[in-house]
Parts: sequence; structure tokens; C-alpha cells
Amino acid sequence: MRRLAFLGAAVLLAGCGSTTTHTRVVRPHLPRTLAQDWARQADAVAAALAAGDGCLAQQRAAALRTSVIQAEHRIGARFQEPLTSAVNDLAGRIACVPPAPVPSPEPPPHGHGKGHGKGHGKGHGHDDHGGKHKGHDD
Repeated sequence: MRRLAFLGAAVLLAGCGSTTTHTRVVRPHLPRTLAQDWARQADAVAAALAAGDGCLAQQRAAALRTSVIQAEHRIGARFQEPLTSAVNDLAGRIACVPPAPVPSPEPPPHGHGKGHGKGHGKGHGHDDHGGKHKGHDD
């Protein structure tokens, strides 16, 4: 009997104060397609950073930032500031350091190697016959 009285009292108390209206809890909305797209873009930024390509990572982070800014009208106000701040911060922290140019091999200096001296070799007035050219009668 005590149990029944206790349950009855609990039901009565639960009914008290029911004159207040129920408020609907509005949850912030972020479309699933946007969230998935941004997750892919963020993964691409991470992959470029992992590969050591800061320039590509910076380009991808800028594209992500542009995507977030362009979609502001599609996301709840609660998400706008944190998302915009996060993508701005991400893009600002990535350094684009182009790789150092590969030096081209220097050509060997002209006229300083073997057999390149002046007046030596074929066609410079000397031959194997004591310095006389064929066909000359001296």
C-alpha cells in the first residue's frame, strides 16, 4: 500500500507545473555533405603536409577556407565563427617554402684541357713529316 501511495504522489507531483509550454531545442545544423566535403579537404591538406609539400598544403587550405566562407549561408550561426576562425588559422600556420633550385652542372672551361692548346694538333701547320706539308717543295 505504501508503494501505491508513493507512486500516486509521484504522478501527482509530475503533473504539477505542467502549465509551462514545452520549448523545442534547436540544434545547430551543419549539412552532412558540407561536413564530408570539408573533411576530405582537410585530409588533403594533411596529406600534403605529411609529404613535405607546404606550398600544396597552403593552396589546399586556402581552397578549404574559400569553401567555408562561401557556405556561411548554409550553416548555423553557431558554427560560422568557429569554422571561419579555424580555417583562417590553419591557412596562416602553413609555410610555403619552395624547394631549392637544383644547380645546373658547370660546363668545363674551354681551352684548358688536354689537346686543346694553341698551335698543336692537326690543321695548325705541323704534320708527321718534319713540319713540311705535302705538296710543298722547299
